[in-house]
Amino acid sequence: MPLFNRKTVQKIKDDPAAVQNKHNEHDDQVKQNLVFHCQQAHGSPTGLVSNFSNVRELYQRVADCYDFPSDEILFCTLNTHKMDMTKLLGSQIGLDDFIFVHRKGRPKEIEIAKTNEALGLTITDNGSGYCFIKRIKENSIIDKISYISVGDHIEKIDNETMVGRRHYEVAKILKDIPKGTVFTLRLIEPIKAGFSNIEPRSSKRGKNASYGNGKDTLRFKANGAAQIQKETDESQKGIDKINQLLENLLGISDFELATQIWEKGEDKLNSMDFAEAIDDSDLDELGFTDDFIIELWGVITDARAGRLKN
Repeated sequence: MPLFNRKTVQKIKDDPAAVQNKHNEHDDQVKQNLVFHCQQAHGSPTGLVSNFSNVRELYQRVADCYDFPSDEILFCTLNTHKMDMTKLLGSQIGLDDFIFVHRKGRPKEIEIAKTNEALGLTITDNGSGYCFIKRIKENSIIDKISYISVGDHIEKIDNETMVGRRHYEVAKILKDIPKGTVFTLRLIEPIKAGFSNIEPRSSKRGKNASYGNGKDTLRFKANGAAQIQKETDESQKGIDKINQLLENLLGISDFELATQIWEKGEDKLNSMDFAEAIDDSDLDELGFTDDFIIELWGVITDARAGRLKN
């Protein structure tokens, strides 16, 4: 006869969909309670924006605040009104960051003779259909054209619109223009408030402003959701390094893309699993080579082990 009778406890598993809905409701409530300060970079009263889950929604909230169309926004910088490309709003925003909005200014058209294979541009996009110049390489073709500046939106190449294209598409179109060709760039520069808000064409500083070790951020996910996370120093260094590799390979800068790559590898045990995760996602269309995948995996493992330096 047993010393005691074990009571049978019926375990009731929560419905996964119901659990996810609770999480979503909680995240939505948190986002509604978050309020960010903003200004137009060329000068305006301070506004308040809240309740957004992605960059497009943020732009719409800002446009509603100041009563202008959201498609006038070229990009946003964090904590500075200057066109500082190291402080672009990307896939995440610190909960205490101040948003500065850069709007469309005057258009300009420039004829360019492609005398070298490389134009000397690094291109990024605003997450809402506009590509713009993030960096200009010193002594390059573009660097010798004073009318072209960091922050200029690439609206058209010859008569083909670039609106709605991703940065890597625009970079490939420019790269594929044959050497010796003369082509026309139609650009739109941001509204300027004077020389005080213009940064150098090629910044000597770091690639991106660090969010700090353990700082709370609102991260925009690729699936359209937003989530509050605590950034670690290791993950931020890894994402920064991945973005540098993207710039070297594709001539683009995209911290959202770099973050997506980091997330594909942060829980993987080996490079094969990481490569499979890349192939099974929309990142596959970028056509990364096996050697580049190995290089990315090396960055991820180095960041995990704390071997990456600032």
